[in-house]
Amino acid sequence: MPSEKAVVHVIDDDEAIRQSLAFLLQAAKIEVKTYPSAMAFLDALPDTASSCIITDVRMPGLSGVDLLRRLKELKIGVPVIVITGHGDVPLAVEAMKIGASDFLEKPFDDEVLLASVRSALRQQDGETKRRTGRVEIEGRLAALSKRERDVLGGLVAGRANKQIAFDLGISPRTVEIYRANLMNKMQAGSLSDLVRMALIVGIVETE
Repeated sequence: MPSEKAVVHVIDDDEAIRQSLAFLLQAAKIEVKTYPSAMAFLDALPDTASSCIITDVRMPGLSGVDLLRRLKELKIGVPVIVITGHGDVPLAVEAMKIGASDFLEKPFDDEVLLASVRSALRQQDGETKRRTGRVEIEGRLAALSKRERDVLGGLVAGRANKQIAFDLGISPRTVEIYRANLMNKMQAGSLSDLVRMALIVGIVETE
């Protein structure tokens, strides 16, 4: 379990979203602090021990990706969960290349967000290690067909199914089938899981 002193720092320029996330986390007995912008968080620069950050990827001023870069410069190793809107998957992939621990696409399920937060807090407490080793992921990759690997490459590049279909000269429905098959073979529960695996084995280069 996460430390009892764990704090989640919620950064979003939308007050309604900040309040909604704060209510959800507080209902789960998790302490929350909210900030209207990335600069407000950096100006306050709270103690990030036993904590994690939830930030929207698109914000005025410093974006979620900008914040990740700044944290990296400051050598602040706090897990960051990025929230993205429809069509922001390329930004989410970029965020994970910089070091985000997870990304969630809106609208997301409350339980999925809470599970991501708890995982991030455990990671920060040093209670968990990377669940899947490189060798195991490479074994799963080897089981993919060429077409499935092609679709995987498109997904981790942040392309939509229609764009992948156009690039490969196949139908969007066929892409959906390949996508379902490769998610199953890779044992990925979400697109962020898939991106994380791709980062581990070097399909996507980190920054």
